[in-house]
Amino acid sequence: MTVEIDDKSGFCYGVVRAIQKAENELNSHKELYSLGEIVHNNIEVKRLEKLGLHSINHDGLHEIKNEKLLIRAHGEPPSTYDTAKKNGISIVDCTCPVVLKLQEQIKKNYKKIKKINGQIVIFGKKNHAEVNGLIGQTEGNAIVVETAKDLDIVDFSRPVSLFAQTTKSIEEFNTINEIIKRKMTETDKDGNIAFESHNTICGQVSNRKPHLETFSKNHDIVIFVSGKQSSNGKILYNACKNVNRNTYMVEDENDLNLLWFADAESVGVCGATSTPKWLMEKVAEKILKLNPKII
Repeated sequence: MTVEIDDKSGFCYGVVRAIQKAENELNSHKELYSLGEIVHNNIEVKRLEKLGLHSINHDGLHEIKNEKLLIRAHGEPPSTYDTAKKNGISIVDCTCPVVLKLQEQIKKNYKKIKKINGQIVIFGKKNHAEVNGLIGQTEGNAIVVETAKDLDIVDFSRPVSLFAQTTKSIEEFNTINEIIKRKMTETDKDGNIAFESHNTICGQVSNRKPHLETFSKNHDIVIFVSGKQSSNGKILYNACKNVNRNTYMVEDENDLNLLWFADAESVGVCGATSTPKWLMEKVAEKILKLNPKII
C-alpha cells in the first residue's frame, strides 16, 4: 500500500500570511488577541494558543483596551475598526488581499447601485465572518443567499449586483447567476433593469476542486483532513466524496479508523485551505503504521 500526500493541499496564501504575522507578533510581544479563531482548524488554533494567541468574540472586543488585536484573513466590517480605535486597540490586519479587494469592490458598487434603488446580493454563508465583513461595506443592506431557495427575498424588479464569498463553489455561483438572470428577464422582458454579476470566488480555492477530483480518482481510499467548521473544507470534501465514495474526513490522526485501509493498495491524503501541511503529514505517518510506503 502506498500513501500520497497531495502537494497542492494545505493553507491558502491568505491563511499562511495571517499565521506568519501572528507568529511574528508573538515572538516579540508574547501575547496577541484574535477576533475569532485565526483559522477553522482546532489543531492549528491550539498550537498558536500555546504561543500566546487568545481568541475572542465580538463581545470580548468591547471588554479589552490598549491591547493588540489580529484581524484574521476573513476580514471585518468597518464597525470593528471603529470599536478598536475607541478602545485604544492596535490592529494587526491580516485580511486576505483577495477579501480586501472584494470588500472595496462591494463598497464602491454599493455607493453606485443605491442611487438607482438597487440591491447588493452576496452568495455566501449567513453569519460567516467573511460575509459579515462584506455586509458591513453596504451599511448592513446586502442580501445574503446561501442557496437558490433564498432568492425569493430578492426583488427582481430592481437592479441587482451579484457577488460571491471567496470560498464558495463556482458551480453553485453559476447556478445562482443563471436563475437571477432568468427571473429578471421574466420580470422585465425589455431588459431595462440593470444586472451585474461579479465572480469573486478565489481562484486558488476554485482551482483546487478539479485537482482534488483527479487526485481522489487515483486512490482507493482518500483521507480528507479538515476542521469541522471550515466552509471550504466541506466543499472540497464533497468534491472528493463525489468521485470516490471511499473518502473520509478527519480532524487529525486520532480520527482514523484502521479498518478503512484493509483492502487498499493506495491512499491519498489531502485537505482544505485551512489545513496545515504538518497535520496532513501526521495523518500520513499514522497510516504508515500499517507498513505502506509514503510518496
